[in-house]
Amino acid sequence: MIAKNKKSIKGDALVEVIPLAGFNAQLAYKVPSFLAGQIRKGHLVRIPIRNKSELGVVVQLSSEQIIDHQKIKYILELVQSEPVLTEDLHALLKWCASYYTASYESIIEAMIPSFIRKGMGSKKVCMLKIANNFDPNLIELLSKRAPRQAQLLTFMMGQKFALAKAVVIKRLNVSASVCEGLIKKGYLIESYQEEKREAYKDNLAQESNEVVAKAHNLTDEQTVVTRDLQKSIEKKDFSVEVVHGVTGSGKTEVYLHAIASVVNRGGGVIFLVPEIALAPQTVGRVRSRLEAIGVKTVVWHSHLSDGERYDAWSSLVKGEASVVVGARSAIFAPVKNLELIIVDEEHEPSYKQEDAPRYHGRDVAVYRAFINNAVCILGSATPSLETFYNTSLGKYKLHKMHSRVDNRELPKVHIVDMRREGKMGDGGGPISSMLADKIVDRFEKKEQSILFLNRRGFASNYICKECGHVATCEHCSIPMTVHRTDWTLKCHLCSVSYKLPKVCPKCSQQSVLTKGFGTQRIEDIIQKIVPRAKVVRMDADAMSKKNLFRSILNDFRIGKIDILVGTQMIAKGLDFPNVTLVGLVDADRSLHVEDFRASERTFQLIVQVSGRAGRGDRAGEVVVQTCTPHASPILYARQTDFQGFLMETLEQRKEFNYPPYRHLIRHLFSGKNPDKVMFFMNQWLKVLKESMGETLDIRGPAPAPIEKIKDEYRFHFWYFTPSVVRSIDGIDEARKAFKSKLDKDVREWIDVDPIQMT
Repeated sequence: MIAKNKKSIKGDALVEVIPLAGFNAQLAYKVPSFLAGQIRKGHLVRIPIRNKSELGVVVQLSSEQIIDHQKIKYILELVQSEPVLTEDLHALLKWCASYYTASYESIIEAMIPSFIRKGMGSKKVCMLKIANNFDPNLIELLSKRAPRQAQLLTFMMGQKFALAKAVVIKRLNVSASVCEGLIKKGYLIESYQEEKREAYKDNLAQESNEVVAKAHNLTDEQTVVTRDLQKSIEKKDFSVEVVHGVTGSGKTEVYLHAIASVVNRGGGVIFLVPEIALAPQTVGRVRSRLEAIGVKTVVWHSHLSDGERYDAWSSLVKGEASVVVGARSAIFAPVKNLELIIVDEEHEPSYKQEDAPRYHGRDVAVYRAFINNAVCILGSATPSLETFYNTSLGKYKLHKMHSRVDNRELPKVHIVDMRREGKMGDGGGPISSMLADKIVDRFEKKEQSILFLNRRGFASNYICKECGHVATCEHCSIPMTVHRTDWTLKCHLCSVSYKLPKVCPKCSQQSVLTKGFGTQRIEDIIQKIVPRAKVVRMDADAMSKKNLFRSILNDFRIGKIDILVGTQMIAKGLDFPNVTLVGLVDADRSLHVEDFRASERTFQLIVQVSGRAGRGDRAGEVVVQTCTPHASPILYARQTDFQGFLMETLEQRKEFNYPPYRHLIRHLFSGKNPDKVMFFMNQWLKVLKESMGETLDIRGPAPAPIEKIKDEYRFHFWYFTPSVVRSIDGIDEARKAFKSKLDKDVREWIDVDPIQMT
C-alpha cells in the first residue's frame, strides 16, 4: 500500500515543481520562510516563471539539480491547503507519462480538475441568527419607524437555529438592506457556513427503499463470485478479477457486496461506468445501499458543474466520502485508502481518451490498483478480447455467471434480412414490417420498447438526383448529415453547419433528396407507426441541456415514455423491467468499417443492446435488422455464444499477429499540405528504421480512414510490438530528435493501444 507522505520542509529548502504552463519538466524552487513547515508533496503552488505567475505541483521535497542557489526563485503562494496530488497519483503520473508518451502537464490537468487549479473554494452561505443579548422590547420601538426591521426581528426570534440570509429575504419579501441595517445595529449576527453541492441528490431510480437500500438475495452463481471476490479483497494484495456475466445476471449486486465489504473496514472505492447516462441509475443504487451504513458516495464526470465537482473533490480529499462513481476521469479521483476499483462494462471504447493524454481508463485502473495493492474488478457480458486473453494467460482471474437473476430467459432474437425487406411492400424503409408490428403490439400491451441506431441526425446524405452531387463537408472528408430540428447540414467532426439548400449547389436543380437515416428520422417514423405513443429521442443532439438525460431516463422508468430511440448511450448498463422489445435498426453499421475490431464491436453491441430486453417478469424479444444476416458476429450474438465468437476471432487475430497477441501503437501525422506531410513521414520512417527497425513491425505510411478533418490531411503508421514498455522509450527518443527537423505546419502524435482507427 502506498504510504502517505506527510513530510514538510524548512524555509529556503529546495523543492521540485512541475509547472502547468507548457513545461514538460521539473523545475527547482525555494520555499519561503512564511511557508516553512507547510509545503508537502502534491501541493498546488503558485510560482514565478517567464516573468509571470503560474501554477505548479510540488512533486519532490528535495532537488539535486545543479543550479546557482542564488538564482533559484521562491514559491509565491500555497494555493490549496490539502495536497491535490496524492502519493499514488504521483506514481500514476509517472507511469502514464512514460506509457502513453504524454506530457506531465497534460496528465496533471486530467488528474486535477481545472476549477481546483484555478484556486476555486467551497461555496459559503450567509447565515443569520438573533443576537444573544437582544432586548425584545426594542421590537415595539422599531415597529413605528422601521416596520420591516421589526417584522424581520419578530420572525427571527421564533427560530431555534440560524437561517440562510437568502431564505429569510425570500420568505419575508424584504430587501437585503433591511438585514444589513439590523446587522450593523448588532441585533442580528451574521456568519458563514460551507454549503455542499451534491450531484444526483434525488432518488432518480424511483425505486422503493426495500428494493434498493437492502441487499437482494443472491443467486447461487452470485454467491460463489461474491465469496471469491471477498477472499481476494481480504488478502489486501493486487489482483485483477474479471466478472463475465450474461446481461441481467446481477453483476451490479455483486459489485455492491464487494463495495460494502471494503467500506465497512474504512477502505475507499472507485466505481467506473462508461457513459454518464448510466451514472444516475448506478449512483442511485450505490448511494442508497451505502447511506444505510453511513457511507457517503460522490459523483465524478465532466458534465457536473464546477461547484458540484469541487465539492466532490473536497469530500474525497478530506475523507468525508470514500466511494466515487463516475466516468473515465474518475480514475484520477483522490480517494483515500483505495482498496477496490470497479470498471463496469470494461469493453466499452468510451474508456479511451481520444485527446491528449490518450489514456485508457480501464488500463489505468489496473495500474492504479497495482500501485495501491488493491483489487480491480473488470465486469462485462462481453469482455474485450484483450481482457479475456489475459485471463487465459493467468494474469487475471475469471469469474463466470451464466444465468440471469430468477432464471429469467434471455430474450429471443429475430434476424431480419433487410435485402428481402427492400423487395417487399413500399420499397423498404428503415423499419421492417416485423419490427413495426412488434412495436405496436408492445404499446397495446402497455410494455416499453427501445430502438437503437448509432447515427444521430435525420438523414446521413443529401444527394442531387440530377447530377449525383453529395453534400460533403469542405473541411472534412465525410458527407454532411441532415438535421431536422433546425433543417441544417452538419458535420459531426468539425461541427460546421449550413442551412439546408433548396436547390443543388452544383447544378441548381430542385432535385435534391435525403438518403440514409438517423435517430431523428427514426423518431418521426415510429411516431407515425404508433401515433398515440410517447416517443422520445436520446442522443448527443437531444441531450444538450444539463441533466436532461436524467429526466428522460426517470420518465422512461416510471412509464411516462413508451418508446425510447437512441444512440450508444442507451446500449448498455440500463435496467428497465418493463422493456420487452429492443430493435437494432442498422446492425451492420459498425461491421463494415476500416477497423480490425469491427467484428468484435458488432458482436458486443448486439449482445449488449439485446440485454436491455426482458429484465423484468415478462419475456423479451430483440429484432436485429441487417443486410448481412450470415456474418459471424451476428450469428454468434443471436445465440449469445461468447465462447464461439471468442475462439474464432482470436484465431483470426493470431493469424495476423494483431492485438491481443501484440500491442499496437498508432503514429499520426497531419497538416494542411498533404505532400509536405508525406515528405516528413518518409524522413521519419528512415530515422525509425535506423534506430528501431529490428524491434518494431512498422506498417505505413498510409492515409487515415478519414483522410481530412478540420482542413488537415491525416496519415498514419502502425507499430506492432510485443511490449509497449520495451519499445516506447526508443520511439520517443527518436521523436524528440526528429521534432527539431519537423516543419511547424506538420503535427504528429502517438496513440498507444488505440481504440478508434478513424
